[in-house]
Amino acid sequence: YRARLLVKPGITGWAQVNFGYAATVEDTAIKLEYDLYYIMHRNLLLDLLILLRTIGTVVGFKGQ
Repeated sequence: YRARLLVKPGITGWAQVNFGYAATVEDTAIKLEYDLYYIMHRNLLLDLLILLRTIGTVVGFKGQ
């Protein structure tokens, strides 16, 4: 979890747009993997993809 603290929090993230809400410990581990992927591969294109998927979720009323 320490690596997650290197990134400033935002409205949403790679784990949230790919997995949604975590209900179990196993789900939390999967979301951590998505967060670590983002930290290792972050770039402008990935940030734009997150932004577009977030807008699509909000406009399409797919969020919880």
